Amino acid sequence: MRTGYFIAQGATESFRSTSLTTKRVPDVPISSTHWGTFHADAPDGQTLRVTPFERDENPSELISALPEYRTHATRVRRPAVRQGWLEGRAGDVVPGRGADPFVEVDWDMALDLVAAELGRVKQDHGNGAIFAGSYGWSSAGRFHHAKTQLKRFMNAFGGAVEQRDNYSFGAGMVLLPHVVGDIELLYGPATGWDAIAEGADLFVSFGGLPARNGQIESGGVGAHVQQGFRDAFRAKGGRFVNVSPMRSDAEPVDDWIALRPGTDTAMILALCHELDRQGLADHGFLARYTSGSDRFLDYLRNGNGGQAFDADWAARICDIPAERIRSLATEMASSRCFLNMNWSLQRADFGEQCFWSCIALAAMLGRIGLPGQGLGFGFGSMNGMGNPVSRLPSPGLPTLSNPLGDFIPVARVTDYLLGEVRDMDYNGQRLTLPAPRLVYWAGGNPFHHHQDINRLLRGWALPETIVVHEHVWTATARHADIVLPATMGVERDDISTSSNDRYLVAMRKAVAPLGEARDDYAIFSALAARLGIAETFTEGRGADAWIAFLYEQTRGKAAERGVDMPDFAAWREAGFYEKPAPAESYTSFAAFRRDPDAFPLRTPSGRIELFSETIAGFGYDDCPPHPSWLPPREALSSPRVRRFPLHLLTTQPAHRLHGQLDPVGTSRASKIFGREPLHIHPATAAQRGLKEGDIVRVWNDRGACLAGVLTDPAMRPDVVRMATGAWYDPLLPGQPGCLDLHGNPNVLTHDRPSSSLSQGPAAQSCLVEVEAWRSQVPQIRVHSAPNFAVGRVTTKQSRDKRADPLPQQE
Repeated sequence: MRTGYFIAQGATESFRSTSLTTKRVPDVPISSTHWGTFHADAPDGQTLRVTPFERDENPSELISALPEYRTHATRVRRPAVRQGWLEGRAGDVVPGRGADPFVEVDWDMALDLVAAELGRVKQDHGNGAIFAGSYGWSSAGRFHHAKTQLKRFMNAFGGAVEQRDNYSFGAGMVLLPHVVGDIELLYGPATGWDAIAEGADLFVSFGGLPARNGQIESGGVGAHVQQGFRDAFRAKGGRFVNVSPMRSDAEPVDDWIALRPGTDTAMILALCHELDRQGLADHGFLARYTSGSDRFLDYLRNGNGGQAFDADWAARICDIPAERIRSLATEMASSRCFLNMNWSLQRADFGEQCFWSCIALAAMLGRIGLPGQGLGFGFGSMNGMGNPVSRLPSPGLPTLSNPLGDFIPVARVTDYLLGEVRDMDYNGQRLTLPAPRLVYWAGGNPFHHHQDINRLLRGWALPETIVVHEHVWTATARHADIVLPATMGVERDDISTSSNDRYLVAMRKAVAPLGEARDDYAIFSALAARLGIAETFTEGRGADAWIAFLYEQTRGKAAERGVDMPDFAAWREAGFYEKPAPAESYTSFAAFRRDPDAFPLRTPSGRIELFSETIAGFGYDDCPPHPSWLPPREALSSPRVRRFPLHLLTTQPAHRLHGQLDPVGTSRASKIFGREPLHIHPATAAQRGLKEGDIVRVWNDRGACLAGVLTDPAMRPDVVRMATGAWYDPLLPGQPGCLDLHGNPNVLTHDRPSSSLSQGPAAQSCLVEVEAWRSQVPQIRVHSAPNFAVGRVTTKQSRDKRADPLPQQE
């Protein structure tokens, strides 16, 4: 304990809590989240009790926060409507979204209002004026997955504009099909840790292997396995090299190369050049397994204004010794080497280039497809990467087809809201979409995920109506017009699984829904009935019937692969099914390596494309047709550094998942006087007269937030780090540009795309300055319920509240 604040000890190193036990509570139902599986019940009918899954030897501390989170003051307990919208002032800015109080209403009124708005917008403007903008991570359950539920509902209704790609690896998602034919390197199947332990002796990771990310997995975690795999690799003599501005990105680590943020591509090109210069490149591999290597090699040798992209050139850019680049190239060529690149590196200016250059480096080493060697993306980004599991089909609710086919790349949401999408390039296409009139968000939180929140606020004020399903009052819910209370995972049955995890968990309802919360499926079913599409949406099934149907469908597909799963009743009784171990270790591109003619890649050439004729045909200046060095627009080498001399890196937090659990548990304990910690080198803090525990203002031209100083000598002095996920808490609600009180770093990040190819996010290219906060520290308000107007409106009272009568539904 420290004076005035508390830091969770060891939060970035270990997630095993001494207060958590893996001893099973007899006859207690099992459930799951993205950060772990557990047993849960409520002996008194309301007070939740959780115990980690007995098969998980390293459970996450985050599980212990669930009981408090379920009943926290920020739970959305009843349907609520923004007062200004209810009174007919749709789209008001001041007072308006984020500032107006809410009026609680009954469910019939809320559903009538939503159905009426959907019907009005469809009739007056068409389905293309509706944006179904949800994002993932809402629930580990595969049936009660809010984004999937919303897509199915909207497609049954005639379609809506959807989001494409993701924030995690959006640039890589678009690039890799052009280079290696698919995106398996990003999310699996990936080379197994068991294969790496046997086949490799050097693991070089660009962007580190942060242990904090090993807590989580999309679709749920049955067992936390990452640390055990790393330990096994080291026990067999393997070495870890961490190429990152932060040493803590990979602990323990044998060698730390602290390059400047955003310069990984420059270093990798120099490594490639050094292999070529020393005669260490595998030209036989390049000739047989790649296409366009001659053009790439010519670029390496002469593309720098007639000069080479050599180690001396890269040393000046990366701020590391040229000799260290040369020695690493030699070490990789003489070792059984596995290359890894963290997803975060491509979330930067021209982020495609670091992924493409990493593929080129692996190809020049010639070890792609050899047992346990080659490369991968995302090891250290989630728990399941490299987990040796049998790849069985995963259950999922069919979304139906979207009659519109319209989409927006997920990181370009603000452009779309502002109506700036008409001239947007994307992966060889031209996107033309009108600005939306109705936004429907279920299971996502753009005020956490999206960059440049102040710009987002300006776009968010424009749609006529915004509907949100939420179980807590996030900033997204507080900036909505109609908020519908949704259940949490422990309040419903479901199926939890991930393709990268061993377990398929029978999630069981542990406690009754809080307040008047309803499942998303129940909400959409009621709306579908009002809109005349109930049969299309439900197919005559309730939630329980759908869960049984999806499980048995998955069981049938597994049987086609020779895997015998228990029937639905037996699975539910057992609580989980463990997938069989794979028959042999898996290495990416192994079949391709054995015979590239019999097992070609799904690229135009059938080979690894180090020069892409397809991308060349797009003519994008910001995405050349081969791995290239493009100086970042915002970096320590850019002119902005004179005003903003610190590079801000934003990371996944150790103490919550994204913004989930922010007001409780380890997340609350990690804060400094209620603010998100800012990790800063002690010397950098001292230069600004700061000490650990001080409150500071972090700022640039885009915005400012408050944070608490946490000194960290294991990082570059010109770099600061903040975790994402602190709930946005503006000093002046509803006003773009005001100070965020809580420490949400996305008030600082820029909203320019990585490139015209992917339109992906580039939040890691961000410069800031830090200064002491000399005024009184304002109170955090976002961890309390929002303001409500006195009283509650019922359906009978509602008919005169809106300026126009509700249209009759057929």
